[in-house]
Amino acid sequence: MFKKILIANRGEIALRIIRTCKEMDIKTVAVYSTADRESLHVRFADEAVCIGAPPSKESYLNIPRIISAAEITNADAIHPGYGFLSENAEFSSVCHEYGIKFIGPTPDMIRSMGDKATAKATMIKAGVPCIPGSEGLLDSVEQGKAIAKKIKYPVIVKATAGGGGKGMRIINDESEFQKAWDDAKREAGASFGNDGLYLEKFVEEPRHIEIQVVGDQYGKVCHLSERDCSIQRRHQKLVEETPSPVVSQELRERMGQAAIKGAKAINYEGAGTIEFLVDKYGDFYFMEMNTRIQVEHPITEEVTNYDLIKEQIKVAAGVPISGTNYYPNLFAMECRINAEDPANGFRPSPGKIINLHKPGGHGVRIDSHVYAGYTIPSNYDSMIGKLIVTGQSREEVITRMKRALSEFIIEGVKTTIPFHLKLMDNAIFRSGKFTTKFLETSFDFDELK
Repeated sequence: MFKKILIANRGEIALRIIRTCKEMDIKTVAVYSTADRESLHVRFADEAVCIGAPPSKESYLNIPRIISAAEITNADAIHPGYGFLSENAEFSSVCHEYGIKFIGPTPDMIRSMGDKATAKATMIKAGVPCIPGSEGLLDSVEQGKAIAKKIKYPVIVKATAGGGGKGMRIINDESEFQKAWDDAKREAGASFGNDGLYLEKFVEEPRHIEIQVVGDQYGKVCHLSERDCSIQRRHQKLVEETPSPVVSQELRERMGQAAIKGAKAINYEGAGTIEFLVDKYGDFYFMEMNTRIQVEHPITEEVTNYDLIKEQIKVAAGVPISGTNYYPNLFAMECRINAEDPANGFRPSPGKIINLHKPGGHGVRIDSHVYAGYTIPSNYDSMIGKLIVTGQSREEVITRMKRALSEFIIEGVKTTIPFHLKLMDNAIFRSGKFTTKFLETSFDFDELK
């Protein structure tokens, strides 16, 4: 087992990793930018190293500085968390070159899933259901139009290096194709430095369902059932839950087996997530794979009693997994608490937290790095915490979440708490019959004002 792990991340996920390391009797090293000097992950780690100025490229994305921090502290492993360098094949490769274990997949595994066109081809070969569309990248508008005519509109063009909804355009008929193509290509090039596009059939009334998988170094892969991530705004998740209100045990089994096939196709090592779209007919299609721990991993932990961070560390150290699949025996939901103003287009709201009271009670978990007096920097993602609630039924979870949200007091900055409170009362949300377009079509944000 590792003696010392450096966490190449910040905030709540860094603190989450530190907690598990302490329980495993593993020393920890925090890295931080000057903007994060007062963050709790810096306080609770055994050692802390400043790696640069607030901009990510000068700190959390600076591979030489992170490797230097690992060398001067004699860390024998690096946990990348999520975001930043967690899906960076070069970082995984450099760690290997310097004899430091990257707690995650190999560079080849990251590359094979990082490019979405390559990932789709890999999944088709493995027998995982995929959305009809182009085989690889599109060479021209004419090629795209020909494919769209064959699979029928609506279709969607997507950036192969995309994420967060950038480089994507829905096309309803041929007259829209050229403009959508130009806009998507321009945005993809500006956002990712890669303007490659591929085309897919647009799935109508979709649910975003992901399957948690874990693979070891010996070819074993298991799944830990699904998470429903359909409550999104501009492709950014706001609420996640498990089990999904629309997934039957039979569908859970089929999706779980498909996810295992996909992970085995690349000999996957570590924790990862196979993401699917499920249409109104109950058919599911591969969307992408995230080769890292997910923001929403706690809800899976709560319903399976399974520490995913601990399993990541054990797998990286060469410990085999049990090979057993895990199924939810409870219900859980996570609300992302962001320093944003939901009444004004979710405008970021950095600043100093004047007063803070976190909810508690049975079935309530808070993953957060903030405290009263903490200043939220403007340089990073606006998520400041996750409120996770567990119960015996979805109805109980919603009731408990509403109670916990009403106790959650954060003064000094705007947060998404009012949005979540309103959501818990929404009839469509409570029914469980919503799609990824729910917030765009059926939620009245004006009421928050």
